[in-house]
Amino acid sequence: MNAAIDVKHLLPVWEQFRAATDIAPIRDEAHYARMTEMLEALLDETQGDENHPAMGLVDIVGDLIEDYEAEHHPLPETTGVQALKFLMEQHGLKQSDLSEIGSQGVVSEILTGKRELNIRQVRALSERFGVSAATFV
Repeated sequence: MNAAIDVKHLLPVWEQFRAATDIAPIRDEAHYARMTEMLEALLDETQGDENHPAMGLVDIVGDLIEDYEAEHHPLPETTGVQALKFLMEQHGLKQSDLSEIGSQGVVSEILTGKRELNIRQVRALSERFGVSAATFV
C-alpha cells in the first residue's frame, strides 16, 4: 500500500473540501464558533459510534478547537472530575441525573476517583454541557 501520493490530484479535492467546511486552524472567534457548530453537528451525526465514517472529522475538528481554546481560552488547571463537579453544581444536578454516563454508583465512583471516564462518557458529558471533550480529559 505504498502508493505515491499524487499531490496534483489531491490539492483540488482539498481546496474543494476546505471551501465547503472551513476546516483549518482556527483564526478568530467567528471561526471558532463555526468549528464548534461543526463539531456539534458531527457528534449528532455519529451518535458516539466509533466506527462511523465521520469520526475522523470529529477528531480533527476537536483537535482544532482544543488548540484554539488552549491558546485563547485557557482554563485554570483542573481535573475532569473537578470540571464535572463544577458543572453539576452550576446545573443543580445530582449523581442520579447523569444516567447517560452510568448508574448512580458509577457516577459516584467517577466523582471519588475510583473510576475514570471513558470516551463514550466524555462525549456524552461534552454534549450535555456544551463544552469541549477536553474539559473532562
